Amino acid sequence: MPLPITGGDTFMSESFSMEKIRNIGIVAHIDAGKTTTTERILYYTGKIYKVGEVDEGTAVMDWMQQERERGITISSAATTCNWKGHRINIIDTPGHVDFTVEVERALRVLDGAVIIFCGVEGVEPQSETVWRQANQYSIPRITFINKMDRVGANFFRVVEQIKEKFQLTPLVLQVPIGDEENFRGVVDVIRMCSLIWETDTLDAKIMEGDVPGYLQKKVHELHQNLVEKVAETSDELLEKFLQGGFLSEEDMKKGIRKLTLEHRAVPIFCGSALRNKGIRTLLDGVVDYLPSPLDIPPVEGINPASGKKEKRVSSDKEPFSALAFKVATDPYVGRITYFRIYSGAIATGTYIYNSTKNKRERVARILEMHGNFRIERKRMHAGEIGVLVGPRDIDTGDSLCDKSYPLVLESIKFTEPVISIAIEAKSRVDQDKLANALSKLTREDPTFKVKQDEETGQTIISGMGELHLEIILDRLRREFGLHVNSGEPQVAYRESVRKKAVAQGQYIRQSGGKGQYGDVVLQVEPCNNGEETFEDRTKGGVIPREFISAIRKGVEQAFFSGVLGGYPFVNVKAILLDGSFHPVDSSEYAFKTAAFIAFRKVAQQADPYLLEPVMKLRIRTPSEFLGDIIADLCSRRGQILSTENIGSLKVIFAYAPLAELFGYITHLRSLSQGKALSNIEFSHYQEVPEEKVKKILGK
Repeated sequence: MPLPITGGDTFMSESFSMEKIRNIGIVAHIDAGKTTTTERILYYTGKIYKVGEVDEGTAVMDWMQQERERGITISSAATTCNWKGHRINIIDTPGHVDFTVEVERALRVLDGAVIIFCGVEGVEPQSETVWRQANQYSIPRITFINKMDRVGANFFRVVEQIKEKFQLTPLVLQVPIGDEENFRGVVDVIRMCSLIWETDTLDAKIMEGDVPGYLQKKVHELHQNLVEKVAETSDELLEKFLQGGFLSEEDMKKGIRKLTLEHRAVPIFCGSALRNKGIRTLLDGVVDYLPSPLDIPPVEGINPASGKKEKRVSSDKEPFSALAFKVATDPYVGRITYFRIYSGAIATGTYIYNSTKNKRERVARILEMHGNFRIERKRMHAGEIGVLVGPRDIDTGDSLCDKSYPLVLESIKFTEPVISIAIEAKSRVDQDKLANALSKLTREDPTFKVKQDEETGQTIISGMGELHLEIILDRLRREFGLHVNSGEPQVAYRESVRKKAVAQGQYIRQSGGKGQYGDVVLQVEPCNNGEETFEDRTKGGVIPREFISAIRKGVEQAFFSGVLGGYPFVNVKAILLDGSFHPVDSSEYAFKTAAFIAFRKVAQQADPYLLEPVMKLRIRTPSEFLGDIIADLCSRRGQILSTENIGSLKVIFAYAPLAELFGYITHLRSLSQGKALSNIEFSHYQEVPEEKVKKILGK
């Protein structure tokens, strides 16, 4: 249950200068220890006085009922803490692939990231996904190899995986002392000393000593390698190194920070969050090596008035600009909007401008979040992350700014859903309530889609996986008091075309008086995903400019209803070649309808075909079940990519169509006596075999 709001403004711009702020995300594969790590961070920074545990359902950052019951993070949670004179704004993100939207929108607004790897499992599929997402937004990061106390943990194996899979230079700043259950501390490679935790308790003293004898050679090599890399970062440090053969601790940290911020290397820490080892040194790493808002480039956007690019420097003196990156519904305060301020400041009682929607919004209340605990704020500054209460027209990805200095920032792109189910309210009374609930959920989650099936009249909901839709149904029951009937999961197929084609579409109606006249000639052709899906190539004013946007809307509407099975089109480009208009009867509606008709005609002539989502699987199993699992995957149209050895276990990497994987996790357990584990994530779309197409389309 949400905790009460407290008063007071705990942050003043004078207390923390911009260089003392860190906006970071905690990201990783599921079960790598993100939330456990975050809970310890909050304890050591004095934010909480009792550590919650994920397994016990008491973690502060996993506040949703579903999270506490399942022991996983579903929704990203924000909090703020202080460490050694620095303010750290943290977003703890989910690790399950079905909720990757939470990672995407968090990374869009963060300056740095702590990426956690399990010391046993190493680099897992979702680890690779979040790493790519961090690359996309050019986010400097440090890594924490967790669970060094677990059986099978191997620090240097994970370091090598990080180096090979991500093609980067690892900066090993710590080396574990003791293996598995004997893990008791780390070696600080910069200072060449050992840090031993007296006990596993939260407040255990850290004893500093000499490097253990068996590690001295390895640590000396790592230290020398580190010094050489740091020396290359500047002429000043290189000269110091050449003159004396060593660098001071301050010099080392300065050089490592430079390498990290320039994406030339990644610092690596290690520990065991559950046993309270390594968290305080990780916090030091956040402060020492991750960027402040002043270290990131000025944010860029488009001035909607001039159409030109403009920049905003991270400063209170600049005009206000921010990005709304998450919308949620709080049962106590209503609709809330998470936002990141890039420049300027915001205060209660003032107005801000939503430049994406061209609407003005009043700032009624500003909150600072701590999981679902809220602190009232009167003002927020550049570089901060906060929450607005009240605005109903702000959605994920909307730009907020000063109306006198409008700016539209780059929005956030999300993956399309891959799985659908049909649902219906159990009673007529609940039908209107269901529509309202689904509308709220779609605004909160951009990867959750709702549509009406034109033929059956059913409500179809789509998401990123079976767990995603399962959570949605659970939320409908718990939060909105609705009981719905649901069908079996269905694959979210797509359609595309193989060749170019041209067709004409007309919408001409005469009924006495003013009629309707729209005439367009469209060409469609295959294109790479991500390209512009509509292009106007008309010349000489054959169609007035005011009708072009209507034609675009007609084409985009047609994209969502394919010609084979009614599935949305992908990788298709529509080009407006020609057309005609009537000086009296032409209208936006007529041209929109004509474009829709033309696209339907031309798509049928362009050799349309069906696409299905293909999933990437990573299966970890004892070797005795390897043959049965591979044979089963092959029977599911699976493609085996490779197998690896991790200790005594085998790891299978494979592709398989989503249509063949419903109920697969349960089946895998029966194949392996419950000993095999799998991770399944969306990879790509591929053409459906001809014999399957007929079955899907009912032919």
